[in-house]
Order: sequence, then C-alpha cells, then structure tokens
Amino acid sequence: MKRISRTVLGFTLIEMMITIAILGILASIAYPSYSEYVRRAARAEAAATLLDAANKQEQYFVDNRQYASSLAALGLPTTTENDYFSLEIVLGNDLNTFVIRASATGGPLANDPECTTLTINNLNVRGSTGTFTADRCWGR
Repeated sequence: MKRISRTVLGFTLIEMMITIAILGILASIAYPSYSEYVRRAARAEAAATLLDAANKQEQYFVDNRQYASSLAALGLPTTTENDYFSLEIVLGNDLNTFVIRASATGGPLANDPECTTLTINNLNVRGSTGTFTADRCWGR
C-alpha cells in the first residue's frame, strides 16, 4: 500500500478572513489616534508661528516705535508652513497694540470645531475660538 502525502501551501479562506478582521479592528483603533496627533501637531505649528510673529512684532516696535501692520513687514508668510492656518495682524487704533490671529483653513483642521482660531496679543495673552479652552488649544 502506498501512502499519498499531500502538501498544503497557502492560506485557507477562513485564515484570510480572520487576518482581515484583525487588521480592520486595529485600523479602527489606530486611525482616530493618528488623526488627533495630526491635529495637535498642526496646532503646535500654528502656536509656534504665532509666538515667532509676536516676538518679531516686539522687535519691530523697539526699532520703529509702532507695531508692523502686515506680516510682510516682519518678513513672515501669510500661512503656516503646512498651509493649515492663515495668519493676519490686526492693529489697535493707536498702533501700539496688536492681535495676531491664526485661522484654520485646510487639511485636517478645515472642519475642526475644537480650535478654529488661535490668537496672541501684545500683552502675550493667548486665546482661541472653538469648543476647547485656550490652554488646551495652545498645548498648555
């Protein structure tokens, strides 16, 4: 009597379905965490850009006895590096006060209700609009 040996190669359909189900579960857990990380990173970039702009405004004030009316006068672009926030300067009537505003414009923050706008003024008061507090939006 001869023995027939059969070599099984590959995966069965059940094994493949279990693998796909496990990958789906892992992806559904990981994606929200990743999305939140991307939003926090974009907010951190906006906050750093605002702090840099405020610092340059103070230097401009020391040199010119008034604040700059545009970002171009400070040598800054009108958007953050990743283009997720647009920047603008609003001067007070006496040119001795300012507010710099970063408003979410695109990317993962386009529809972000948590931190729609970040602001900083000449007194270094940091603010935000949205459902989160200013401290949370600024990462404090």
